[in-house]
Amino acid sequence: MGPEHAAQVLEIYRLGIDEGDATFETAAPTWDRFDAARLPGHRHVALDDTGTVLGWVAVAPVTDGCAYAGVVEHSVYVRPGARGRGIAAALLRELITSTEAAGIWTIQSGVFPENSASLALHRSAGFRVIGTRERIGKLHGVWRDVILIERRSTSAGTS
Repeated sequence: MGPEHAAQVLEIYRLGIDEGDATFETAAPTWDRFDAARLPGHRHVALDDTGTVLGWVAVAPVTDGCAYAGVVEHSVYVRPGARGRGIAAALLRELITSTEAAGIWTIQSGVFPENSASLALHRSAGFRVIGTRERIGKLHGVWRDVILIERRSTSAGTS
């Protein structure tokens, strides 16, 4: 994922935001803000034959604390018309490959319970449910729960 994908990545992000079950965000950030918040070696896009971005995945560090250097939080989004074709699964596989090669031992995220497709996708990619954060935040004035998920590497960070 690079600046040449910025407009399409942010469009897909905005479409996910507009659906209401992907994030607490209510507007897509600028590319500069998006770019600065995500680790450069772990941002991937899926493109069709014409170069159209069908989906993306990216990670952000959980904290600046050195003890958490191997822990990241991820997001994966697919263009609505491209869903159901295995794009998100392929993006997650690529993310797992890049993070493990970099020594990252935990990929985590929070998923709204209503987003059953995302929960099923992550379960199939080796993520497990850690727990539920009840009424953790409001979205459009409504309290929302978030299911915490994580994937622990069996090879990275084990020595």
